[in-house]
Amino acid sequence: MSLQDYKKAGKIAAEALQFGKKLVKEDALLREVTRKTEDFIYKQGGRLAFPAQISLNNKAAHCYSGSDSEEKFKAGDLVKLDVGVHVNGYIGDNALSINVAEDNDLELIKASEDALREAISLMKPGVKLREIGKAVEEVIVGYGFNPIRNLSGHEVEKWNLHAGMIIPNYDNKSGAELEEGQVFAVEPFATTGVGKVNEGRLSGVYKIQELKKVRTGKELLNYIHENYRELPFSKDWLHGKFDAFKINNGFRILEQQGIIHRYPELVENERAKVSQAEHTVFVADKPIVLTQI
Repeated sequence: MSLQDYKKAGKIAAEALQFGKKLVKEDALLREVTRKTEDFIYKQGGRLAFPAQISLNNKAAHCYSGSDSEEKFKAGDLVKLDVGVHVNGYIGDNALSINVAEDNDLELIKASEDALREAISLMKPGVKLREIGKAVEEVIVGYGFNPIRNLSGHEVEKWNLHAGMIIPNYDNKSGAELEEGQVFAVEPFATTGVGKVNEGRLSGVYKIQELKKVRTGKELLNYIHENYRELPFSKDWLHGKFDAFKINNGFRILEQQGIIHRYPELVENERAKVSQAEHTVFVADKPIVLTQI
């Protein structure tokens, strides 16, 4: 493991998150914020660990505004910006929530931020997962909201965004313990709703699910695997590398054969607002927050 690469990826991810935050303004196009944030990452010497995601209001995750999107930010939107960077496969993943042009949702935003802060303080060897989940839940419930129970933080490893153990957002009764040197993306979600998400419409975020030999789409698949491995990616990233027909036809076939998976957007059950806060943390007696400037 390369802690140096983790730190570099985390620093670029943190800088990109703050860069993207400044672009979130009323009437701005979501796709422009996405594109500029992704371009920023490349200019800083990082690579994308997943497409930069912007989830609004009752949407919690997996929302990607591609090149064909005309959606604009509106005053009062509760925005979750989620940015991931890798350096040589080592990942920094972070997210924040802001309200567009208004002072709404400040308590909901603070609930997830304070829950994250409490969780980070517990990211030490020997701490049980249930203890972290309980702490997150207590903070969020203390604000009068609910944690989203079927979303969680996740262990990250080289080239693997969702590896092994999870960090729950409630007391899940798990006695599993953290170990020195593990790395986790810790991400509490708070909501005014019931605290559960369901799948919505299909997003623009994809991932290789199972490598198989193919005839049609072989060149496309080889390029995706060589450049993104098992990390999530966007169809937009292939523009300029292949023509539109080869991309669209290839994706259709690769999806049909179960080779690539298209993520659905995740929406709160009661269509209630959701906030998110996230950092990537190295487990140690004094936890190291990797995604900070």
